[in-house]
Amino acid sequence: MVKYIIYAVLSIVVVCLIAAGVHQGRVYFKNKKEMAAYMDKEVEFGNNLGRVLVVYYSLSGHTRAIAENIRAKTNADMYEIKTKNPFPSGFKMHMQIRNQLKTKNFPELQGEMPDFEEYDLIFVGSPVWWYTAATPVFAFLELADFKGKNAVPFATQGSNPGNFMRDFKHAARNAVVLEGRLFNNLAKKYDKAVDNKISAWLNQLPEAATEITNYGDFVPITNYE
Repeated sequence: MVKYIIYAVLSIVVVCLIAAGVHQGRVYFKNKKEMAAYMDKEVEFGNNLGRVLVVYYSLSGHTRAIAENIRAKTNADMYEIKTKNPFPSGFKMHMQIRNQLKTKNFPELQGEMPDFEEYDLIFVGSPVWWYTAATPVFAFLELADFKGKNAVPFATQGSNPGNFMRDFKHAARNAVVLEGRLFNNLAKKYDKAVDNKISAWLNQLPEAATEITNYGDFVPITNYE
């Protein structure tokens, strides 16, 4: 009997490993295909975005790297979202985040909120947690009122952004939400391609003098499942 249980467990482990390998292979080839368009060229940033603020939360550094790239290109001010209490590590962290998303009891933040009034464009960056924005970013958005300012979301993730863009639009109160970008976490060999991708994206955003009125009314999201 014990032998059959061991065989069953080993079979499950093998199936899981195969499934994980297939998934990673798909992610690899998807990333390779997307970044090929940015590998062998030089994209220079040449847009006038006015006064820019880059707001971001980063736990492992991936989102911070994108935020710093945007800051360097646009001469932006930076605002880092910080939690009052650190997250636990490992499995406890994942369960805590899951519970925060279900209950909408987001972590308490430290520091004063930035003043959006003096900026033409506000980037907001987040890692993707449980297929949506990180809970500290939701905490920030609960406190923020964009008052008609232009907001541009961006996210970093291992493979699947889930509903990040949709959820950001729902949560960004009174924001004119412009076209954001998603960035998979890539190896260093793609650094130049990522830089080109960011420049191409920023060049497509409207100039500071452009008035944007067609942004609609976003209904607060009620389910982060």
